[in-house]
Amino acid sequence: MASHLTNGRVNLNILREAARKELREFLDKCAGSKAIVWDEYLTGPFGLIAQYSLLKEHEVEKMFTLKGGRLPPADVKNIIFFVRPRLELMDIIAENVFSDKTNTREFHILFVPRRSMLCEQRLKEQGVLGSFTNIEEYTLDLIPYDGDLLSMESEGAFRECYLENDQTSLYHTAKGLMTLQHVANMMLRMKREFAGSQNQILPVFDALLLLDRNVDLLTPLATQLTYEGLIDEIYGITNGYVKLPPEKFAQKKQGEGSKDLPTEPKKLQLNSAEELYAEIRDKNFNAVGAALSKKAKIISAAFEERHNAKTVGEIKHFVAQLPHMQAARSSLANHTSIAELVQDITTSEAFFDNLTVEQEFMTGVDTDKVNTYIEDCIAQKDDLIKILRLVCMQSVFNNGLKQKVFDFYKREILQTYGYEHMLTLNNLEKTGLLKLQTSSRNNYPTIRKTLKLWMEDANEQVLARPGWRSIEEVLKMLPGPHFEERQQLPAGLHKKRQQGENRTTLVFFLGGVTYAEIAALRFLSQMEDSGMEYIVATTKLINGNSWIKSLMDHPEAQSP
Repeated sequence: MASHLTNGRVNLNILREAARKELREFLDKCAGSKAIVWDEYLTGPFGLIAQYSLLKEHEVEKMFTLKGGRLPPADVKNIIFFVRPRLELMDIIAENVFSDKTNTREFHILFVPRRSMLCEQRLKEQGVLGSFTNIEEYTLDLIPYDGDLLSMESEGAFRECYLENDQTSLYHTAKGLMTLQHVANMMLRMKREFAGSQNQILPVFDALLLLDRNVDLLTPLATQLTYEGLIDEIYGITNGYVKLPPEKFAQKKQGEGSKDLPTEPKKLQLNSAEELYAEIRDKNFNAVGAALSKKAKIISAAFEERHNAKTVGEIKHFVAQLPHMQAARSSLANHTSIAELVQDITTSEAFFDNLTVEQEFMTGVDTDKVNTYIEDCIAQKDDLIKILRLVCMQSVFNNGLKQKVFDFYKREILQTYGYEHMLTLNNLEKTGLLKLQTSSRNNYPTIRKTLKLWMEDANEQVLARPGWRSIEEVLKMLPGPHFEERQQLPAGLHKKRQQGENRTTLVFFLGGVTYAEIAALRFLSQMEDSGMEYIVATTKLINGNSWIKSLMDHPEAQSP
């Protein structure tokens, strides 16, 4: 059992178990030995649902990445393709099937998350549709990442909705919520049966808050400053794992040189199963050093206890605690190394200059003119995604750029980075991240002041809660419409909460959420008098780089 999925207010491991059950049922339909050919993007999300050991139990002997040409040799009866419904992937599958000369194998396709008639038509055109024994779909919608976090890992949801007018991701969101509601109802029934059928019960979720990413385009563009957020900004957290430079993790022995230092990246899993990580992940990075130092003293004191163990019982107790203490020491060493890597970046002049410009934009300083720092970065041909993040941030903060500023940035970017990026700039305009200023009215300063979005002091906390009605007028300034619906529990089942019992709200971000936003909701959950706990769900875990990258077009990578 994944312990980190069961330690929250809602047992999200039930979702994982339901997904594993569906996977096992499909594998058992394909009798005999099996090889799985993976669409590479799916390996990460599936890794959170089922490890290789589960697949092996169901006669999976080989696993390959989907590539053109001939399939690698495998003495198995079944070849199963796990793929997203993409036309270009169907062409590769057709190549694989045609290249197979054994005529003894059975082929199967599992579409994730849905079957596609267009894909099946493409396979028919390629002359291979009849080669498949089973063509089915596997609804992998909400994947549990942690005890309070679910993600669909739909990489193109925002792009599809706002660039391609494809609302399919919203359909899958609705299906995911229905699955979650079904699981929640199962949990309610189990509670009722356990407590007795006459007992009243509390709902698993008291409220659902759906937030369109388009309501807040600013937050993902800003640099995250929490420990987890900075790891994601600098190194990228993918499916709960991060790959880090190996140098800081090398165990050097006295007298040995650096010639045998590891060259493979250090891969670490990051979730609340690790006690130390759960404690520091949501802290502002400036507070992480002190937290690690405090933990080091606690661990050191715990190991010193061995000198005080005199009796057999005391020694036995110390030995029983030893595995946990050693795991804690290893965890501390890892996070000290990560903190050093992050600090090397955050103390650099480039990071400080970039952050200064972001903070100037947030406070409304010189947002209506060409920013000299952005101009210098373009002249030095700095990273394009960094440039686009800053330009988009200036545009959104200022409710658009003046014609002269807009034309300057556009001209400089195209002349420096190439005219193929005209498509990317056009995409950013379509999504509203980059636009011309058509009105002198800018709501952002009012929203910033009323909702206290800007804190001068990182340690300052706004604890006052004036209530919904007091901010209703400012909420109307946010983009898009808003609505509220109430869903009633069946009569006689609803139970009034006792004093001290927290309510639970599911906050669903359509279009992506950052780790800094998750940290903010965790902070609200942990407030003693909040009376509310939050579970976060999203279409995709994002940061500014991955978000902008998803909106970029690369003409050189597209087929003619």
